[in-house]
Amino acid sequence: MNVSDKKRNAAKASLEFIKPGTSLGVGTGSTVNFLIELLPQVRDRIDSIVSSSKASTALLEGLGFKVSTLNEVGDIDLYIDGTDESNKRLQLIKGGGGALTREKVLAAAARRFVCIADDSKLVGMLGGFPLPIEVLPMAQELVSRRMLKMRGHPIWREGFITDNGNHILDVSDLQISNPIEMEARINRIPGVVTVGIFADRPADVLLLGDDDGVREMRV
Repeated sequence: MNVSDKKRNAAKASLEFIKPGTSLGVGTGSTVNFLIELLPQVRDRIDSIVSSSKASTALLEGLGFKVSTLNEVGDIDLYIDGTDESNKRLQLIKGGGGALTREKVLAAAARRFVCIADDSKLVGMLGGFPLPIEVLPMAQELVSRRMLKMRGHPIWREGFITDNGNHILDVSDLQISNPIEMEARINRIPGVVTVGIFADRPADVLLLGDDDGVREMRV
């Protein structure tokens, strides 16, 4: 089974978590795009939708959904998003698409966070995927120097501006053995908007598309 089919199957399985009257948060990325294509099938179950990016908002509005802001909706019942890596504790690296800050806000606001991915995203230790960090433009070099001291190798995602008007540093060669501690440590660096480690608020459910269908993992 190819990767796209695995992603599509995981996205389809997540529809079961959308119950009547759900306020839904929708993430960003290639796997979430499959979810968005499927959402019209459960339109009558969705009370409101909040999106984590301008890209996802455009896709949702193209299907006739009214996208609300989190300020309008308040806490959301369910947040569905993809991931770049997950360990067995459902702690994640996210931000390959650059929407990590808004994704982290929606995850924090959600009563349940369901993560959808293909099985290649499950790893023994986080850090194989370069860790995204959203930074204020003026702090880019400061944060880069701090990451070098942590033995990471930061690369500015040149030409990319987040929906919040900031820059992204992608940091390779980090072995993240303690994701909660690393998340807090990087977030304390002045100029960091947020880091793409989702460990303080991990996923509640991970749906992994594999050759046999979809595997469900919980903490």
